[in-house]
Amino acid sequence: PEKVWGAAAELIQWSKPWARALERRGPGSDSWFVGGELNICYNAVDRHVENGRGDHVAIIYDSPVTNTKEKITYKELLEQVSKLADVMVRHGVKKGDRVVIYMPMIPQTVCCMLACARIGAIHSLIFGGFASKELSVRIDHAKPKLIVTASFGVEPKRKVEYISLLEGALAMVQNKPEKVLIYRRPNLGHVPLTPGRDLDWEEELAKAQCYKCVSVPSDHPLYILYTSGTTGLPKGKPVGTPDAGAYFRVLAEHEVAAFFTSPTAIRAIRQQDPEAALGKQYSLKRFRMLFVAGEHCDVDTLEWSKKVFKVPVLDHWWQTESGSPITASCVGLGNSTMPPPGQAGKPVPGYNVMILDENKEPVKAKTLGNIVVKLPLPPGAFSGLWENPEAFHKLYFQKFPGYYDTMDAGYMDEDGYLYVLSRADDVINIAGHRISAGAIEECVLRHHAVADCAVVGQEDALKGHVPFALCVLRDDVKTEEKKILEDIVEQVRNNIGPVAAFQKGVFVKQLPKTRSGKIPRSALSALVSGKPYKITPTIEDASVFKHIEEVLKKK
Repeated sequence: PEKVWGAAAELIQWSKPWARALERRGPGSDSWFVGGELNICYNAVDRHVENGRGDHVAIIYDSPVTNTKEKITYKELLEQVSKLADVMVRHGVKKGDRVVIYMPMIPQTVCCMLACARIGAIHSLIFGGFASKELSVRIDHAKPKLIVTASFGVEPKRKVEYISLLEGALAMVQNKPEKVLIYRRPNLGHVPLTPGRDLDWEEELAKAQCYKCVSVPSDHPLYILYTSGTTGLPKGKPVGTPDAGAYFRVLAEHEVAAFFTSPTAIRAIRQQDPEAALGKQYSLKRFRMLFVAGEHCDVDTLEWSKKVFKVPVLDHWWQTESGSPITASCVGLGNSTMPPPGQAGKPVPGYNVMILDENKEPVKAKTLGNIVVKLPLPPGAFSGLWENPEAFHKLYFQKFPGYYDTMDAGYMDEDGYLYVLSRADDVINIAGHRISAGAIEECVLRHHAVADCAVVGQEDALKGHVPFALCVLRDDVKTEEKKILEDIVEQVRNNIGPVAAFQKGVFVKQLPKTRSGKIPRSALSALVSGKPYKITPTIEDASVFKHIEEVLKKK
C-alpha cells in the first residue's frame, strides 16, 4: 500500500515532503505520510486559481425551495474563503481549535469548511435545524472556539429559526463559545445580535483581508463528524423538494453528466410520480451516469431508475468512518457499468474487504457474514473518536483483530461484488436461522404497490423473533391493503422461503429516517415489539413514530 498511496500523494501539493509513506503503529493507529505537511484548502481552491482556472465555475448553487441560483468561480471562492479565514483568526481561532458549523445547505457553509481547513481549525458540521438539546450535546463535546450559523433555514413547508435553537442549546452547555458568527439570510426577516458575542457575517467580511494557508501535518484532524445514530447514540468522528420534477429540471438546466443521490430520494420521486411524467418535459442529453449511496439500493428502485433516466445506475457503499467509498463501480478503472443487480460494487483500491463468520474465519462466496476491512485503512479514513480512544479501539478493532469491523453484514459473490444487506445487528434470528432484514425488504419492494419499506425483528414467544414489515404505498394505489399484504407474504415465501416466517406487516404514510436516509431499525424493532424505544437526534421527522404507534394500535 505504501507504494500505491505514495504515488497517488504526488498528485497533490505538499508544503513539506513526507519522510515515510506509512508507519504501522497498531490497529487503527497507523500513520500515513509521516513528516509531511500540506493544506487541504490550498489543494481544493488556491492551486486551481494559480494554474489559470480562476474563472472556471467551482460551485453551482440551485435551491428549488427558495428559487435561488448562483454560480461561484474558483477566484470568487478563494476570495470569500480567505477573507472568512481572516475573520476567524482575528477572533481568536487557531490551528487545532474547533469550529461548529450549524448551517443550512448554502454556499456559505462550503466557505466555512474551507476557511477552517485554511487555518488548520477543525470543523464540526451539524445539520441545521437540530433541536437545542442535541445541539448542546455536540457543542459540549467539541468545545468550539467559534460557532458559525445562519439566521434561518428554509424547508419546503416552513422556515426554521436557527438562532432560537442555538440560543436554547447555549443555555444548556458547559463550554460556551467565545464568539458566534451569524450569516443573516436576505429577505427572511431580521435577527438581532447579542452584543459582545455575536458577529455579523457581512460586516466582518467587509473589513477582512485575504489570509494565507497554514501548513499542517498530514495526520492533523480535518473535521469531526457525528454519525447518523441508526444503531445507538451518536459518536463524534474526526430530502425535500417542491415536486418530483425538480431533480429532472436541475439535471437538464445545468447539463449534468453525472449525479450522486440516495435511494430514498429516488423512492420519493417514484412515490409521487410513478411514471416520471413530471420529468418528460426535460432533455437529459448530457446525462451519462447516476450514482447512488447512503443506504442499500433495492433492485426494484435500481431498475426503475435505469428505465426512467436511461443511464447506468451504480450503487456504492461507504461509511461516515471511511470518508470515501469502500466499494464502488469505478468507471475510470474499467469496472462494468452493468454490474449484477443488488450489489454495491467491488472494493475500491486501498480497501481489502473480506467476509468473516463469528469465529473470525473467511466464509464461502454468497455466504452471509460480517463485512470487515484488513488493516491498514487507506489515507483519509477516520483516525479516532474525538477524546475517546478507548471506545475507538473497542468498537472497531477488538472483535476482529487485524481488521476494521464495519458492523455491516453481507456477502461477496464469485466475481468480487459486495452485497451489503444490513447492519450486523439487523440480521434477524428466526428460530435459529439468520435472515437479513435487507433481503426481505428487497423482496417486499418488488411489489408494484410498495414505494418504501422497513423490515425489523418483532419479538416472538416461539421463534425468538419474526420479521415485521412497515410499508409505504405509492400515491396512486387503489388495491386493498389486505390483498397487498397477502401478495407480499406470498412473494417473500416464494423468493426467500418459509424459513423467513414472514406474515406480519402494516401500511404507514411514512418511514422514520435519519437525515442521511437510514432507517432506525433498533427503535422500530422495539416499537413493534411493544417496548420502550429511543428516537435518535438525527431523525428527520420524529412525529412519524407516533403515527406508526397509532397504526399498530388499530391492528
